[in-house]
Amino acid sequence: MIIIMDNGGQYVHRIWRTLRYLGVEAKIIPNTTPLDEIKAMKPKGIIFSGGPSLENTGNCEKILEHYEEFNVPILGICLGHQLIAKFFGGEVGRGEKAEYSLVEIEIIDENDIFKGLPRKVRVWESHMDEVKKLPPKFKLLARSDTCPVEAMKHEELPIYGVQFHPEVAHTEHGADILRNFAKICGEL
Repeated sequence: MIIIMDNGGQYVHRIWRTLRYLGVEAKIIPNTTPLDEIKAMKPKGIIFSGGPSLENTGNCEKILEHYEEFNVPILGICLGHQLIAKFFGGEVGRGEKAEYSLVEIEIIDENDIFKGLPRKVRVWESHMDEVKKLPPKFKLLARSDTCPVEAMKHEELPIYGVQFHPEVAHTEHGADILRNFAKICGEL
């Protein structure tokens, strides 16, 4: 099962729906769910959803602090991506402009999360803040003309972040990205 930590984003249910469509067991839980309860669910992966504010990410940061106790792949989407970057020492700040549109990203490193995708993909963006500087021990996977860090991955751990929303129908190959994450988790 993949746990989706609900950070209050408008597309949380679409993450769940896409995973279910792919045949992956998934569950949306409040981001305030205690770590012991999350561990008891024995997730094979965790997704940090988007949301309005880094100050309202509940126990997501605690999951990162106690990563060795979970030891499962993590995917941060939008706000979740920013949280991961900030936690590991990256820089998060206002983008040049608020984005609520389709954007073409360039995949620099296919890695497991982008396996089988074309080099350029149009994705749905819905954010004001973005990762400005990659954290140490992370590698850049994708960028765009408007956002320098569209996707990243920890060099040693299966921790990924994407600024865009793969769960939204407008994102080309969005279901493929979530399928690849499910494969990384051993759920497909």
